[in-house]
Amino acid sequence: MADSENEPELILEHSIIDEYGNRVEQVIWKVPKSDDKPHGYKYSLAYIVNDERVIGYDNAEGKGDHRHYAGKVQPYEFKGIRLLTIDFMNNIYSYWENHCEDENTEDRG
Repeated sequence: MADSENEPELILEHSIIDEYGNRVEQVIWKVPKSDDKPHGYKYSLAYIVNDERVIGYDNAEGKGDHRHYAGKVQPYEFKGIRLLTIDFMNNIYSYWENHCEDENTEDRG
C-alpha cells in the first residue's frame, strides 16, 4: 500500500503466457487524480502475439485513455477498472475468433 495519497500504488500486475506462446500483460496503478488521469488510475494492458502488441489499452502520459486494436488507436471511455479489464478480455476473445479459426475457441471464454 502507498505511504501517502500522493504516491502511486500498484493494484494489479499480472502476466501470463498462454499455450500458444502469446502474452497477456496487465499493470494498473492508483495515482493522484490529475487533468491527465481524472479517474486516478494509470494502466497498461496488452495482448502480445509473436512479439507484437495486437491489442492494448493504456493512458500514457499526455495521450489520455485509448486503445490499440486492429492497427488503429482509438479513444477509450474509462468507466472503471472492472469494465476496463472486461473490455480488454472481450477484445482478446474477438481476436481469437477472427484469427484462430483452426483452434477451438469455445473453451477460452
